Amino acid sequence: MPVWRVEPAFQGPECGKFWIWGESSMDSDPPGNDPVPLMIAPSTSSIVIAAGLRSPWIKAGGQFRGEDAGHLGATVTRELLARTGVPAEELDEVITGAVGPPHDQANLSRVIALRAGIPREVPARTVARNCASGMEAVTQAVTEIRAGNGSLYMCLGVEVMSAYPLIMGRKLTGFFESMMKARSLPARLATIASFRPSMLAPRVALLEGLRDPVTNLLMGQTAEVLVRDFGLTREACDTYATESHHRARMSRDRGRFEREILPMAPLSRKPIKDLVRHDDGIRNDQTVEALGRMRPYFEKPDGVVTIGNSCGITDGACALLITTEEKARELGLQPLARIKSYAWAGCDPSRMGLGPVFSSKLALEAAGCSLADMDVIEINEAFAAQVLACKQAFSSDDFAQKHLGQETAMGEIDPAKLNPNGGAVALGHPVGATGARLLLTAAHELAVGDHNLALATLCIGGGQGGAVVLERMDGSAV
Repeated sequence: MPVWRVEPAFQGPECGKFWIWGESSMDSDPPGNDPVPLMIAPSTSSIVIAAGLRSPWIKAGGQFRGEDAGHLGATVTRELLARTGVPAEELDEVITGAVGPPHDQANLSRVIALRAGIPREVPARTVARNCASGMEAVTQAVTEIRAGNGSLYMCLGVEVMSAYPLIMGRKLTGFFESMMKARSLPARLATIASFRPSMLAPRVALLEGLRDPVTNLLMGQTAEVLVRDFGLTREACDTYATESHHRARMSRDRGRFEREILPMAPLSRKPIKDLVRHDDGIRNDQTVEALGRMRPYFEKPDGVVTIGNSCGITDGACALLITTEEKARELGLQPLARIKSYAWAGCDPSRMGLGPVFSSKLALEAAGCSLADMDVIEINEAFAAQVLACKQAFSSDDFAQKHLGQETAMGEIDPAKLNPNGGAVALGHPVGATGARLLLTAAHELAVGDHNLALATLCIGGGQGGAVVLERMDGSAV
């Protein structure tokens, strides 16, 4: 007699639907026969970005230098709940991505949730995937919804790089340990005599965090590897960086970012004269000539990567409501975009900047789309060189054959589609928050530009890539 089996389709063009399989009895079927799919039934509801909001992206050491991650994340979360009218008690969980959460805010997501006024009965977890931590929070929510574990998640990416500490070095730690163990006066005097000024040299958490422990390369040095691999020039990188600033300035001036940004009064011991309203890394009059005068930072004296054509060290937070289309309607929300697919991929850690190529291939296949189908492409600008290398890899038959297992290239990227509002070279890169910001910016751009499909992708320190394909919802507000 027939046996029926229902399986969700998580990959390919049928993603978000269910396969219904029919199998005959094993007695009557020849050995090795595969089950035959009889029909494809749509799932009850697709998964959407229902709403989102972010803080301004502020240069580390600037207006957010007095902030802490818990306060920054809670401020954005509280406002998003207020604007949408979503009852906090209906949230299934709060998921927060962060790379360097404060040591005194264990499980940062829980701190944010409680400070935002979310009931204590709602659980929270903190996740990390380096630069993609904010995107990781979203994809974990998608996985939970697909698994039937919930239908409404608050997802955040948060990073306050201003608060990254100087760490006591091992020599100084050993000195204090010896002092604690010394019981007699002679022992204490001997320990004091062993002190050397060099013991005071701190470990810089930021620099250590930006160095890959496997290859021992700083992230900027991995970009220099790509410079050599793809024959990139200093002028090309500076030209790309200049364009990023120009696009960001034009988008800011026409009010494009007002759709995303919550004006904020930052934590400060001094009186606040005005709210922080804009991303402050944008250089209004940036020129290629000015960037050309900057010295190489990672490989001296003849490297290509400089501070000027790299992303800025930045503070920021971004919150997204992830739910089903059905739940969004129930809550009276008009979603920003449908999450059509996502994918993660690994690659060579010394060439981590190519991660978007590998992950985008998988995400596009899962969505049943091609690169040419994308109307908007958001690639995080960790370095101008890294984005230019990705563009070449996307369009290279040779790269596709050697690394992607296919005969032809994924395709050329139209410069007009790529980061139309500028990217991290101009806006900055608060590492744990950027993945969420890319999704928010891409979702809004679908409506603003009257587009249908968007790809948001980024490289990840350690040699990975993450990518999400978004689809515009009917009726998305312009």
